[in-house]
Amino acid sequence: MKVGLYFGTYNPIHIGHLVIANYMLQFTDLDEVWYVVTPHNPFKKKSTLLDDRQRLYMVNLAIEDLPGMRSTDIEFGLPQPSYTANTLAALVDKYPDKDFALIMGADNLQTFHKWKNYETILDYHELYVYPRIEADGGKLKEHPKVHMVDAPIMQIASTFIRKAIKDKKNVSPMLPAKVWQFIDEMNFYKK
Repeated sequence: MKVGLYFGTYNPIHIGHLVIANYMLQFTDLDEVWYVVTPHNPFKKKSTLLDDRQRLYMVNLAIEDLPGMRSTDIEFGLPQPSYTANTLAALVDKYPDKDFALIMGADNLQTFHKWKNYETILDYHELYVYPRIEADGGKLKEHPKVHMVDAPIMQIASTFIRKAIKDKKNVSPMLPAKVWQFIDEMNFYKK
């Protein structure tokens, strides 16, 4: 079984994430998509993140009725900050029957050569890359393990959603209904 790993802080998860994951599931050879909820991305300030379990809960709310999608908290028990190479090693060890691939945007592919052990990742895992307006994927887009996927270009960002909520804008159409309801009830991102 081929599993696409979709890493993110999901702070919060939004419809753009769901559209990309669904496209990968429906229009590539991936059998499942797993949302890997990251406790601390090495490139983001931890202070801007909601609690890990709250973000995982929102992901589960968003995907509970979507076949072929699931979440994993594997990184919650790994040393911080989280590095993809370490997470992949842990997942391969825990699920030896699965063939793991990475799902990422072209912007991440462009800087992939800066990732820890990126050569090893490419030796053992395929990359499924969705388009971004600001990036073409760089030199690695020609690599045999890299699949450039013609998924819809999504311009919704969690940062935008958090700022809009703080500014008292209605962003409910940009979020799965249950996620918006949870955010609103918990008063997340309002300050």
